[in-house]
Amino acid sequence: MKNNQRLKRWSAAMLTVPMLTMFASSALAKEDMKVHTPPKSAGSGVFYEIYINSFYDSNGDGHGDLKGISQKLNYLNDGKPRSGRDLEVSGLWLMPLNPSPSYHKYDVTDYYQVDPQYGTMDDFRSLMKEAHKKGVKVIMDLVINHSSSEHPWFKEASTNPNSKYHDYYVWADEHTDLNEKGSWGQQVWYKNPNGEGYFYSTFWSGMPDLNFDNPNVRQEMLKVGKYWLQQGVDGFRLDAAMHIYPGQTKEGAAKNLVWWNEFRSQMKKVNPNVYLAGEVWDKPETIAPYFGPLNSLFNFDLGGTILNSVKQGKDQGIAAFADKTLKLYKSYNPAALDAPFLSNHDQTRVMSELGGNVQQAKLAASILLTMPGQPFLYYGEEIGMMGEKPDEYLREPMRWYPGAGPGQATWEEPKFNTGQVSVEAQLNDSNSLLNTYRTLIRLREEHEALRSSHLEPIQTSSSSISAYKRTGGTETLVVYHNLSGSAVTLQLKGLEKGKQKVIYSSSKSLQVKKGNITIPAYSSVIIQDAKKK
Repeated sequence: MKNNQRLKRWSAAMLTVPMLTMFASSALAKEDMKVHTPPKSAGSGVFYEIYINSFYDSNGDGHGDLKGISQKLNYLNDGKPRSGRDLEVSGLWLMPLNPSPSYHKYDVTDYYQVDPQYGTMDDFRSLMKEAHKKGVKVIMDLVINHSSSEHPWFKEASTNPNSKYHDYYVWADEHTDLNEKGSWGQQVWYKNPNGEGYFYSTFWSGMPDLNFDNPNVRQEMLKVGKYWLQQGVDGFRLDAAMHIYPGQTKEGAAKNLVWWNEFRSQMKKVNPNVYLAGEVWDKPETIAPYFGPLNSLFNFDLGGTILNSVKQGKDQGIAAFADKTLKLYKSYNPAALDAPFLSNHDQTRVMSELGGNVQQAKLAASILLTMPGQPFLYYGEEIGMMGEKPDEYLREPMRWYPGAGPGQATWEEPKFNTGQVSVEAQLNDSNSLLNTYRTLIRLREEHEALRSSHLEPIQTSSSSISAYKRTGGTETLVVYHNLSGSAVTLQLKGLEKGKQKVIYSSSKSLQVKKGNITIPAYSSVIIQDAKKK
């Protein structure tokens, strides 16, 4: 089917919300987007992203697996808030776990099973049960923009034009421009490997796009989502959420929103607290409307602003950008929950971005974990794992030990992480990056102001300082970060004189005296208005 014809086809079966909502950015359409509130499965705790293959190997075959995650739950969260022995994350994001011919598993061949390399459905259900016992929520990658070219649907569709599965995919006709480019200039039309014709694929030939103009495809994907909720998952990280229909067009973007509204509505019938976090990698104005149907969206630009500021030693407007985008998002949905992060499985790891500078890595962590929203942490980030593209090297095995040891995944020979960092080496070092993350996550759990959605930028006399006020309930905190390699002295702002209490400092050399503060190089400080604890 020609791609623009695909956009024009709109089955009546999809029209479960008013037509006005589909194409309008009107007040009525925005009002429809405000009906849902943050689910209890979200909150403002920290989520931890896991590439299962690399995390922990329970059976010695070299591959991480679901049982391995269950065995390392106490590292992530032992269910004892005051133990001090865990990372205390509140949720897990499991990267794709469905059967797939690839190492990354973003090309699914069976939407209702676990890849045998990772274990069984019983292993999955057991992990859900054990995580929930510890108060940890779990979301899984849901990859529905496309299937694998090895999926039985595509195999039949590509060999039999009369099969019902042929219309599960998008096919060219005599009017199609086979030289059409995608939203980032990529090839999108590919020759059918098993017969005549060309098919549409946003990402690459092994991931043919599913045809969401087909009501049978939409119903199948609603069925898939409900199935996994019934198995115990708390929600989904929605892969390529803006590409269900071609999101670079106005009509395609509108249809995406209608689909995700329908998806949310149907998922809430199974779990009223379902948490939906979408991947929409674009400018804030493009991202914002997706906060109508979805709870959270990943803030790629904020992560870049944080890391650029840390690298350059000068504030690039971290707080102002966070404040501006959050206000924009909340104009579409007052319950919008931002999802800040520093890096993920598609990006250069934080420690590589920072050239191995541990002080700067601690600083970046301090900024991330004092931001509003639902922060996400990529596995190994807490110990300073490194990694640069190609993608396999962004997903190297988690380093539990400087060398070999029980559970250490070996599916890939590491290029960047060969023993210089590990959990074992940092566990008992109070000054380690790992324990910095532990401290900051606990601090976030203990202080309502750090979990609130309120953020107010504070202007200071130094371009090396990023400062902002956080308020929640009766508590007011001010946060200062010195991004430079030299100490900075400035006047305290945002709190009453004589009422300050330092609740966190990453440096023992901090000085607060007579309304002034001297912040050491590459350090962070959080000060509380003692009158409003």
